Amino acid sequence: MLKTRASRQTWLFVVMALLVLGAGLGLRDPWPSDEPRFALVAKQMVDSGDWLFPHRGLELYSDKPPMLMWWQASLYSVFGNWRVAFLLPSLIAALGTLWCVVDLGRRLWTRQVGLYAGWALLFALQFTFQAKKAQIDPLVVLFITLANYGLLRHLLLGPAWRWWWLGWFFAGIGVITKGVGVIALLMIVPAVIGSALHWPRVRLHARDLRFWLAPLAFVLAVALWLVPMVMTALATRSGEYLAYMDDILFRQTAKRYAQSWDHHQPWWYFLGTMPSMWIPAFLAVPWAIPAWRRRLQRRDARYLLLLGWWALIVLFFSIPNGKRDVYILPALPMFCLALAPLLPGLLRRRDAQWLLGAFTLLLSLGTLTAGLSALLGKPGFEVRLMQTRGIGNGEMNALAWAAMAMGGWGMASLLLFGRGRRQLALVSTLTAVWVLYSLIGYPLLNDSSSARGLMRHTGQRIGADAELGLVAWKEQNLLMADRPAATFGFNEPWDAQLAAAVEWQQLAPRRRWLLVHEDALLPCIDRNHAELAGIANRRRWWLVPAAAVQGRCVASAEERERERRLQREE
Repeated sequence: MLKTRASRQTWLFVVMALLVLGAGLGLRDPWPSDEPRFALVAKQMVDSGDWLFPHRGLELYSDKPPMLMWWQASLYSVFGNWRVAFLLPSLIAALGTLWCVVDLGRRLWTRQVGLYAGWALLFALQFTFQAKKAQIDPLVVLFITLANYGLLRHLLLGPAWRWWWLGWFFAGIGVITKGVGVIALLMIVPAVIGSALHWPRVRLHARDLRFWLAPLAFVLAVALWLVPMVMTALATRSGEYLAYMDDILFRQTAKRYAQSWDHHQPWWYFLGTMPSMWIPAFLAVPWAIPAWRRRLQRRDARYLLLLGWWALIVLFFSIPNGKRDVYILPALPMFCLALAPLLPGLLRRRDAQWLLGAFTLLLSLGTLTAGLSALLGKPGFEVRLMQTRGIGNGEMNALAWAAMAMGGWGMASLLLFGRGRRQLALVSTLTAVWVLYSLIGYPLLNDSSSARGLMRHTGQRIGADAELGLVAWKEQNLLMADRPAATFGFNEPWDAQLAAAVEWQQLAPRRRWLLVHEDALLPCIDRNHAELAGIANRRRWWLVPAAAVQGRCVASAEERERERRLQREE
C-alpha cells in the first residue's frame, strides 16, 4: 500500500488530517457558546425519547433544525460517551469535506492537485478551528460540499445523473441542517452562463428529462424532517408545537435573512474576514488573481464555476445586515480547490517562500512571547485571566509552557526545512499548535470553560441528598449538573425565574438550594448568607440557601430594565 510515492503522499495526508483534527477527542466537555446548547438538547433527546421536537430544559428549542443533535444523540447511543459523541460529528464532517475536495481535485486536474487542495483546506485557520468545535457549521459545510461535488461531477465531467440528483439531495439535507444549504445550488448559475457562452467542458444536458427531475431529490431531502414535524404539530394542535413550527420555518430562516436582528456588520465585512480567517491559504491570493484571470480568458470552465460560486456566496451573505465570520465558511473548500492548481508553481517563487517564512516566524514568535510573558512578565494579565476564567496558577503555568513549546517548535521547523521549503515549516508549526492546544489546553481549560468544575463543587457543597434549582442559567450548568436540576424557563426574564425559584425552594427549604448568576441577584438575597460558588465562563455564580432569602423577590422597573439588557447581551 505504501510502495509508491503517490500512496505515501496520500497516506501522509490522511494521517495528518486525523492527527490535527482528531487530537483531543474525548479530553473535554462542551464549551460555550453553542456547544453546551446542542449537547444538552441531544442529551434530552436521549433521555426523553423525543427526537422530533428538541428541548432546552423545559422549553422547546427552535433556533436551529435538529440535525446536529440527531448526530450527537445517535453517536452517543453507539459509544455511550458524551465527550466523544458531541465532537465526533464535526470530525466526521471535516474528514468528509476533505475527501470531497481531494477527489474533486483529482478528477478535475490531477491527484497532486487534489492533495494540494486538501492541504490548503486542512490548515486554513477557520476550517481547522471549526472542525474542532461541536457546532452546526462543519456539518452544513459537509453537505454543501457534497452538493457541490455532485453538481460538478455532472456539469463538468458528465453527464452523471446519479451525482446530479445527489447534488440536489445534499443541498436539501443542508437546508434541514442550517437552512442555508440551498446556496449550493448557486453553482448552477455560472454553469448556465458558461453553457450559454459555449465554454468548453461545461454542459447542463438540459434536454434530458432527468435534468428536470433533480428538484424532486431536493424536496425529498427537506421532507425527511419537515413532513413528520409539520404533521405532528398540526395533528396535536399543541400551541407550543405550532409556535415552534412558525419560529423555525419562518422567523429563523427568511425573516432572519431579510431582517437581521443581531450581528450587524457593514457590507464589506467578509472582504476583511476571508484574508484573516482563511490564512495561510489566502496568502497566495495576490499571485492567484492574475493567474485566475488568465485561465478565465482561456475559457477554462473549471475556474468559472468555482470562482463564480465563491463570488455568489460572498454576495449572498453580504446583502443582509446580520453577518458572522462563520457564514462564509462553506465557500472555503471551493476556494482551496480553485487555488490548488496554482500552488506548485507559487511555492517555487522566492517571494512566496519569503512570505510563508515570515508568517511562520511571526506565529512562532507570537506564541513564544506569550508563553514567556505569562511566566516571567508582570502578573497583571495572568491574574486577570485567572480571576475572570477561574483558572488556577498551576494551569496558567502549564499553558504558558505549552505556548513556549509551540513557538520553539516553529523556530526549529524553520531551521530544519531551510529556505526553499517554508511550506513544510508552516505545516509543521501549525500541526504543533493544534496538537499541543488539544492535548494540553483541553484538559487544563475544561473545568472553567465547561462549568464542570463549578458544578462539581456545587454538588459537593450541597451534598448528595440536596436538590438544586438554576436561575439565569446557561446550558453548561444544566448539562454538567451531577443531578436532575430544576429550571424555571430559559428565555424567561431573570427576575421571573428567581421569583419562581424562591417559591419552589420554600416548599422544601432545608434541602433545596439555588445556583444563581450574580447579575440576577436581587436585593431580596442576603449575600452575607449566600456563598460564592465559583467562576465559570467569565460569570460569577452564587449558592443561595433558603435562609438567604429576605422577603419577596420583586424587581423594580430599573432592575428589570438592567436585567433585560444583560440578558440580551448574554
